[in-house]
Amino acid sequence: MLLEGKVAVVTGAARGIGAAAAERLAREGALVVFADRDATALASVVTALRAAGLAVVSMVTDVTVQSDVEALIGGTERQHGKVDILVNNAGIAGRAAPIERVTDEDWETMMAVDLQSVFYCCRAAIPGMKARRYGRIVNVASIAGKEGNPNMIPYSTAKAGVIGLTKALAKEVARDGILVNAVSPAVIETAILEQLTPQQVDYMVERIPMGRTGKATEVAALICWLASDEVSFSTGQCFDISGGRATY
Repeated sequence: MLLEGKVAVVTGAARGIGAAAAERLAREGALVVFADRDATALASVVTALRAAGLAVVSMVTDVTVQSDVEALIGGTERQHGKVDILVNNAGIAGRAAPIERVTDEDWETMMAVDLQSVFYCCRAAIPGMKARRYGRIVNVASIAGKEGNPNMIPYSTAKAGVIGLTKALAKEVARDGILVNAVSPAVIETAILEQLTPQQVDYMVERIPMGRTGKATEVAALICWLASDEVSFSTGQCFDISGGRATY
């Protein structure tokens, strides 16, 4: 029970990596707020976990809307007294296209969902964490943010931004009892792959020395460790979970 007594907020928690991470945190003893804009999927996953005896609650949230994010963090603090752990997972892959076919809407939607939302959530959670002199923030980036994937310029750019935000914020709050880290998955077996072409998925898998996609539960295990007190002297880091694709 690594996280007994902790309160965690996980965005994009209705499916995929977010659902796996939120469940893992709950199984380690945290009270977990599952946040997602898909109310139906959110209710389904939370109902199932409650039936299994886990301490989980849900809050329908659009992380691209500042007032929604403030309600998520503020509401959690009012109802549960604090936010110890914030996992910024909500994200989309967008459509694969060369730069000349990327529209303004493609770009703006990607930045709003994959990068601006992380900024909103961190900005809302940091004051309370500073006041309590404790916090663990884990941002879900991507190997694309380190290496860049062709035909995925908006996604690669947004995830590079998440890594930069992680490093800068970690240094800013390093003496406030708050650790800020990121994880950079390679291709993970989730529904987000449905947004990509088979060629795009093949491109990514071919570059993984282990020769397979990762599993959401594998990413969840790394997130859980980074959210725990087992981590005490690592901050501003981007931890790869890429099957060996990147080793830096």
